[in-house]
Amino acid sequence: MSIPDLSKLTISRDKKVFTGKKKSRKKWIILAIMVVILGAFIALRVGGGGKMEVENSVVVSAYPSQSLTSLNATARVTAQRKAAVSTKATGRLEFLGVQEGSVVKAGDVLARIENKDVSATLDQAQASLRASKANVEQGMAELRDAESNLRRSEDLALKNFISSATLDTAKARFDKARAAVASLNGAIGVAEANVRAASVSVEQTLIRAPFDGVVLTKNANVGDIITPFSSAADSKGAVVNMADMDTLEVEADVSETAISKISVGQSVEIQLDAFPDVRLLGTVSRTVPTVDRSKATLLVKISFTERDKRVLPDMSAKVSFLTRPLTAEERKPVTAVQSTAIIKRDGKDAVFLIDNNIVKLALVNVAGKVGDLIRVSGIKPGDKVVLNASEKLKDGATVAILKK
Repeated sequence: MSIPDLSKLTISRDKKVFTGKKKSRKKWIILAIMVVILGAFIALRVGGGGKMEVENSVVVSAYPSQSLTSLNATARVTAQRKAAVSTKATGRLEFLGVQEGSVVKAGDVLARIENKDVSATLDQAQASLRASKANVEQGMAELRDAESNLRRSEDLALKNFISSATLDTAKARFDKARAAVASLNGAIGVAEANVRAASVSVEQTLIRAPFDGVVLTKNANVGDIITPFSSAADSKGAVVNMADMDTLEVEADVSETAISKISVGQSVEIQLDAFPDVRLLGTVSRTVPTVDRSKATLLVKISFTERDKRVLPDMSAKVSFLTRPLTAEERKPVTAVQSTAIIKRDGKDAVFLIDNNIVKLALVNVAGKVGDLIRVSGIKPGDKVVLNASEKLKDGATVAILKK
């Protein structure tokens, strides 16, 4: 058995040996970096870079009527009396004397279609009437002469100065003259009827206002062909649409399940979408006794107790059906905030106002509820306030607005 050569066994000094101590140091460095990143993320998430995030709301003007409202509904303004004004005649429009917004009186001529032909017919009928009246005058003269001749003949016949045949001739002449006058009077009646018919034809070419009101729309222009029912191509029916502004009312669709909350004469507050700050009083005038099955609603008509010249047909509105009439004080707006904006500081009611992301503590006086809001004084509409303020929030702190 040979003995191995131990001189060939050597230890290399060039290769580095990794120890467990160095691996442990690398793990701690990675863990520290992760802790720093997590801390920065939490700081940004919670404090907005050192700022407390808060919810905010705006102080509003509210009306006490909200507390007396039994039902709200959407509505629209309509005119109880309105008309699409046209004519029974057919022809070309040659005159239009109104435009949108024109105020007219009943009987005013709004427009006129060509009427030379019917005017000529009227002139002809009037001439015939004058001729008939002249013929009657001539007949009356003939009758008077025949009557005088008859009287003379009767006197002469009593004295036997003339024969009976001559007397009969005088009587026949008188009867004939009287019959002629009756016929001529009948002709006058026919002529007068012709004049009336021609006058109606001329009047039908004049488009008049049927009542006092305001022109809403103009549907035709001079030169257009006007027909009664707009049946012909390129023709117009109604020349103008108009409405009586004194008959404006509000129509509200009310669910049939809520109709029990409404009664005739009930007070209503009307708010126009066009003028949100204008609130007009009204009363329920009637309920249309027909249910719209497609919407399961009834149409409620509301008359204006107060009027405003700015109210126009087809305006959108919101109506509040009230449990009782409003007093003058209840019609004035009050300052109100959400209930979560009210906090307690040293036993007093207060809110945090927000100005340029800095909060300021403001004491307020609470004066009851207005609908879902709280009526307060000490702040004004338009101010921004903090909602659900934390106990940690202090006066003068800088905050970040939480985006909803």
